[in-house]
Amino acid sequence: MSSPSDAPLKITLDDIAAVNVPAPAVAAPSVGATGAKSYGTIHEAADQFMPVAEERGSILLQGWFYLGLAGLGGAIVGWGIAEPGFVDRVGGARWGNLFMLPLIVTMMCFGFAMAESTVERSLQKAVLRGALTLPLGLVLGFFFDRMASVIYATGLRICYEAGVQTIRNPAVWIARGFGWMVIGAAGGVVYGIIGQSAKKGYYGVIGGIMGAGLGGTLFDPLVMLTHGGAPSRAVGFALVGVTTGVGMGLVESALKDRWFYVVAGPLAGKQFILYKSVTTIGSRQQSDIYLFKDPNILPEHAAIQIAGARAELRANGPVYWAGQSVKNRVLHDGDLLQIGRYSFRYKEKQRS
Repeated sequence: MSSPSDAPLKITLDDIAAVNVPAPAVAAPSVGATGAKSYGTIHEAADQFMPVAEERGSILLQGWFYLGLAGLGGAIVGWGIAEPGFVDRVGGARWGNLFMLPLIVTMMCFGFAMAESTVERSLQKAVLRGALTLPLGLVLGFFFDRMASVIYATGLRICYEAGVQTIRNPAVWIARGFGWMVIGAAGGVVYGIIGQSAKKGYYGVIGGIMGAGLGGTLFDPLVMLTHGGAPSRAVGFALVGVTTGVGMGLVESALKDRWFYVVAGPLAGKQFILYKSVTTIGSRQQSDIYLFKDPNILPEHAAIQIAGARAELRANGPVYWAGQSVKNRVLHDGDLLQIGRYSFRYKEKQRS
């Protein structure tokens, strides 16, 4: 005999309709002191991966462009300060004749120091670098001015002994170009000092020598075309400033070994060359890679440590690789990293 518990269980449509399913709870927006509704903050999503689309970089963030512009501005400012005290008379000299080249070197160096910090939006770094550059550039300006004068005088003597009798001879132009190469070298030296990197200074010196040599060689032809005087000097020194800055930027980019290229974020198109054994990344303006306009980024968010051929990421805050959060990772060419609203492509020069 079967028990009542063995009877089949029957559920009718009326039974299903009678079931009361509670609605899912929806958090109501909070109301702040100002009466505005708040649905949370972006800080609450700090540990989430948010894909960032790659952006097209701006030419304004290319090193050769902003260094060339800085060299142009610095040379014009230096010339403008000294020109009122400059005289063209043979055998005549005033304070402008003595100070013109040192002031041009100083202001070019100041421009190079300020340009990179300005592009990176770091006011504190710009102020510190500018304050260091002015006295350093002035001292080096007088030193390299004397060197340039000696080299140029030696070149002229060689030209005259070879039978050159006029400034229209290209041999004289080349002599000035060799002499003014040291002006570019001064810019590279200061560029490395304020960047706290001997390798950066080395690249800067090479680029500065090449650029200033070209500008110096073209100086006399431009003076002849503009018929001498203040306008000629303005044009000539402006050319030297541009070529020096462009040369520094191009050489630095061509000889770099490891770098981060910003593919998304406020600095899209900017490259950060990894010169130091430890490169810091964060929201502190003194960071080597300063990331602004993102409250999710910590003051000392991450660092790149280089030892030999190995580059390793060490993260204090959220850093994503291939959509996954990483704390430590040995970087490889082509790695795409995301920190907040910024995305970086790590690149290495291919070694044979």
